[in-house]
Amino acid sequence: MATLKELRNERLRKLQELYKEGINPYPATSNRTHILGDIRDNFKKLEDEKVCVAGRILNIRKFGKIAFIVIKDGSGTIQLFLEKEKIKTENNKSVLAFKDLPLLDSGDFIEATGVVIKTKTEEISVAVEQFRILAKALRPLPVAQDGFTNKEERLRRRYIDININNEVKERFIRRSKFWQNTRDYLIKRGYIEINTPILEHVTGGADANPFVTHMDSLNQDFYLRISQELPLKRLIGAGYEKVFDIGPRFRNENYSDEHLPEHIAIESYTAYQDYRDGIQFYEAMMKDVAQKTWGTLKFKVNGFEVDLDQDWPQLKYADILGEKFGVDVLNPDLNQMKQILKMNNVQLDGEINIQRAMDNIWKLIRRESKGPFWLVLEPAIISPLAKRDPTDDRLSQRFHPIIAGTELGNGYSELNDPIDQLNRFLEQEKLRAGGDLEAQMLDIDFVEMLEYGMPPTCGWGYSERFFWVLEGVTAREGVPFPNLRFEVDSTTKSIYPNLFAKSAK
Repeated sequence: MATLKELRNERLRKLQELYKEGINPYPATSNRTHILGDIRDNFKKLEDEKVCVAGRILNIRKFGKIAFIVIKDGSGTIQLFLEKEKIKTENNKSVLAFKDLPLLDSGDFIEATGVVIKTKTEEISVAVEQFRILAKALRPLPVAQDGFTNKEERLRRRYIDININNEVKERFIRRSKFWQNTRDYLIKRGYIEINTPILEHVTGGADANPFVTHMDSLNQDFYLRISQELPLKRLIGAGYEKVFDIGPRFRNENYSDEHLPEHIAIESYTAYQDYRDGIQFYEAMMKDVAQKTWGTLKFKVNGFEVDLDQDWPQLKYADILGEKFGVDVLNPDLNQMKQILKMNNVQLDGEINIQRAMDNIWKLIRRESKGPFWLVLEPAIISPLAKRDPTDDRLSQRFHPIIAGTELGNGYSELNDPIDQLNRFLEQEKLRAGGDLEAQMLDIDFVEMLEYGMPPTCGWGYSERFFWVLEGVTAREGVPFPNLRFEVDSTTKSIYPNLFAKSAK
């Protein structure tokens, strides 16, 4: 079997032959009039009509003076039927003659003009009168049935993966619809989308370790945002009543099936709402987005059979941890929680404080929870931006949807008391000084905004984890181009030895 380098060399030879014939193998213009799916769907209307189609060659079969070429575009496939005597050639730098067929390969892009017909075998086809090359492919795509199954290879060359695995192509169409459905739901209800900065002097809105970069023009370090929360709440303080932002967040943490350092998220904020209003609104939103994205509210994911088509119950954080592990979250015992984590083989790096211990004990319970339900009233010590509950100021008006063993969102009645907010920030600063790099930073500008006044507000957000979980894929499988350690394969190094001479040494 020929190696990839040998196959590429043969295609390079064909490329030079095209140039010698005066044919431009990479023209800028295509004259396509119809996509292939339209021809198949509207055959009766288009039969005997002249069309111009274009796409990537899947295969070529030549039998003497006739040939069949199957091409694919974004809407489907179709067969091209070529007869030597009927192919017109003109003095055009990209038009091919029948004799040029051997210079074409699978993977090349071509354009064909001809009449829509059915062949003797009832195959919908285009009877070609003229055809042009649009792009010569120098590397062959793997054949799907031979398998392109190496996970690392698929993630590194997603453009191949999408080409030959239709289920992957369809996944990212659904991902696009997922975010469009999210956006549409809010806009139809009077929300305004306002994009917020990615580079921040002080980053906040979540417990996460940020990425750091440097802006030369200001000669200052900046953080890549870990959340859109604080800028959006500034907009509520500015007088907007319904705002949201969909865009990337960056958290300098490890990969997992549920986490990516870079991911897309939505955050929305609504003035004159509290967490109870938010639970009602965002439960309806999540159901609507799921139904319109997947066409169902029933899912089999993570070993759970989940039905979203019901009223989601509300379970209190304190009750769950107390019933499962005997933890009193209002009077937490750090030594007790450390022992629980040890008994359940949970190892945490660095200094373990009450907040981290409590959160990881909850995660033990969460993994076994089918849902859907709302986890509500979390301790204020792990919710530094949430309003305290008036029945017990040790609790916060915070809510999470729990579905299939994971949290698929986060919301709360927003803290708008500037003095309380400053004190909470100072508590977080003590945690940072103690080595907890995920504790939140003091944002004095945000405190100043609160001093000017912000109305009662409910905030909410979910990341594309919501998509990954219901799609039934891991985080890296759920995005087109996950971040991977940079590397160049041996074949590419051998093709371009001068480019990689230093690395070879």
